[in-house]
Amino acid sequence: MTRFTSIDPATGDTVWEGPAATGEQVAAAVTAARTAFPDWADRPRQDRIDAMLRYQAALKARAPAMAEAISRETGKALWETTAELGSMAGKVDLSIKAYDERTGERTAETPFGTATLRHRPHGVAAVLGPFNFPGHLPNGHIVPALLAGDTVVFKPSEETPHTGQLMAECLAEADLPTGVFNLIQGARDTGAALLDQPIDALMFTGSGAAGAHFRRKFAEDPHVILALELGGNNPLVVWDAADAEAVAGIVVQSAFITTGQRCSCARRLIVPEGPQGDAIIEAVAALVDRLIFAPWDSTPEPYGGPLISPKAAEAALSALQARIYAGARVIRASGPVDNLPGAFVKPAIIEVTGVTRVPAPVMKASLASSASAGVKALPVRDPRRQFRRRHPRGQCHPIRPQRRSGQRQPGPLGPFHPPHPRRCCELQPPDDRGRRQHAVRRPGGQRQPPAQRLLRRRLLRLSGRQFRGRGGEEYRG
Repeated sequence: MTRFTSIDPATGDTVWEGPAATGEQVAAAVTAARTAFPDWADRPRQDRIDAMLRYQAALKARAPAMAEAISRETGKALWETTAELGSMAGKVDLSIKAYDERTGERTAETPFGTATLRHRPHGVAAVLGPFNFPGHLPNGHIVPALLAGDTVVFKPSEETPHTGQLMAECLAEADLPTGVFNLIQGARDTGAALLDQPIDALMFTGSGAAGAHFRRKFAEDPHVILALELGGNNPLVVWDAADAEAVAGIVVQSAFITTGQRCSCARRLIVPEGPQGDAIIEAVAALVDRLIFAPWDSTPEPYGGPLISPKAAEAALSALQARIYAGARVIRASGPVDNLPGAFVKPAIIEVTGVTRVPAPVMKASLASSASAGVKALPVRDPRRQFRRRHPRGQCHPIRPQRRSGQRQPGPLGPFHPPHPRRCCELQPPDDRGRRQHAVRRPGGQRQPPAQRLLRRRLLRLSGRQFRGRGGEEYRG
């Protein structure tokens, strides 16, 4: 049996230690949830509401201790984890109200008779929790599911298992029937084992890449409801601002709250060129200088704490250094915080355009001649990366030929006019220059040199590398 631990990122001390659930234990948890589902679904609605109110009372009674536990496990400031516990308790009342508004039974007369709309429980819901809000976010899935009559199997993040255990203890105090709520602990393998079980819903908060994987996994099983809350770091566009200091407060709160680890934290700031934009950047930098990042129980109370782990801090600093090496101008440098463990890093601001996402806590400032120009300069997804994801090496995806003249067909870099109808495409091994080629084949298996050259040149233009033209002349992207 594999054991794992949860570490306080502010001190390095062990917060929780325990075994990861085995495949057999995961299957047993899902079986228990499946067995408990019919009785829980058939109970009067008021019974389920009363159970959630008991859970709410347990959360309120344990709130101070649970807030400290979440601060130890995540490093978040105590003021923030106290607010998180308040949100968890408040979610019960909100969910009861939402259930009343959105469900129930409704009957209406229609020209062809009487139409009745009824809602019913769906089944076994798998909930995968994140580390940045280890209580509030999974709680937002669990409470509505239980109120609706579903049963739950919950796997917390491997970074925050102690918080998941405390939530399970509160639900146990609510006197739920056996099997209605089931806790399994573990990392990625445990989560994968859970998704291989016959579940009826998946509720997940985490990365876009993981969400895309889950979407593909359950694409052929429409019975499984997917509720995927994924990261989306939107840019901030500041234009014609009369008060630079007021703007700075909004920008800093958006970018650096929770040490920049919220999925909603901004990563890019677009301001106008000239004195107005300079004033905004200076105000943001001045406010960042006043932020205190320290352990959760420090005095004075800190604004934020460390990142979730030293590994996360190392990745953030490495990504920042790569952008600086690529030509970014440093406005406020990051780095380790004096006399504190390695998970603490200083907030950074860099001026850069046309780069990909930078991990927290980094704010990228861009100067633009107009708001629309600034938005157009935002980075887009690398089509080569998307092409590699959709066309794994060695796999061939059939494409129906379109013989209508002039009709555009989908390609790895967007729609284009192929010179011949296509049957399949595949990713070829690297050529003698180490580049991968996208080969388009005719029905007979022969290459289509014009289309192959077109795709190859477009890829190279994006990467900035040289290529040779048809007559041997050199081009540079």
